[in-house]
Amino acid sequence: MSSNEQTSISRRGLLAKSATAAAVLASTANAAPMERTRTDQSTGPRRRRIPIGLQLYSVRDDCGKDLPGTIAAVAKMGYEGVEFAGYYNRSAEDLRKLLDDNNLKCCGTHTGLDTLLGDNLAKTIEFNKILGNKYLIAPGLPGEYNSSHQAWLNAAKLFNELAEKVKPDGMLVGYHNHSAEFKPMDGELPWDTFFGNTSKDVIMQLDVGNAMNGGADPLPYIYRYPERAVTVHVKEFSKKDDKALIGEGDVNWRAFSALCRAVGNTEWYIIEHETYAFPPLECVRKCLQNVREKRLLY
Repeated sequence: MSSNEQTSISRRGLLAKSATAAAVLASTANAAPMERTRTDQSTGPRRRRIPIGLQLYSVRDDCGKDLPGTIAAVAKMGYEGVEFAGYYNRSAEDLRKLLDDNNLKCCGTHTGLDTLLGDNLAKTIEFNKILGNKYLIAPGLPGEYNSSHQAWLNAAKLFNELAEKVKPDGMLVGYHNHSAEFKPMDGELPWDTFFGNTSKDVIMQLDVGNAMNGGADPLPYIYRYPERAVTVHVKEFSKKDDKALIGEGDVNWRAFSALCRAVGNTEWYIIEHETYAFPPLECVRKCLQNVREKRLLY
């Protein structure tokens, strides 16, 4: 299949090929939020609940000024976990205490590729064990791994090796997209080059807003690489308003959520918001509020 054909797969076409996802979409179209979907023996078991975390890059300036206060504010909003993108000169023990004090989980760390290589890997594993985190996500790659089709193949090989190295410690490695991964390179999308050549042990951390900024419909990729969307970034995209909060843009979040549940093996929804019409903490509060009030994620 050509890159143009891959990126032009419509949501309708995708779901036509996936009876399971279509059924889930139909069943969740008018469903109540998870908190209200308790069932008795006559209606079957309760649907698996997927928790919602926050990527702290969304409130990075607040974290830099007052990390304990920001963590506490995030917890008070109702987030259940946080994903780190930097540690603000804190030890793993200090960070873990902040999380425990606020009843939060670590739902991932964005960590540079260099921290996963050589002698650094053992240190990174130990740091994340203390945090209680098993998701080691690279948010980008240096040029030697993303500058050509072959470079992406080399990256895939490297991540397969890393996945095997962290497996004994119960951890997973993964990759997080921006927009460049959905621009053709040597006749193929880098996203497909990478995930088409990595094992299922390599997490596909699909960032919805970033993918759409790259011109892609992100939903087909959840289906194309099943059970790989273990953690996903819930980021809005709008053609009309680049500051749109989640639920105020162009993303069909219910379809996305249904696919995450049906075929993605998703364990965490991670909200991220980077363009601000309000102070960052207010933005992420409103994002979570919209998710709940509009019943966007299940």
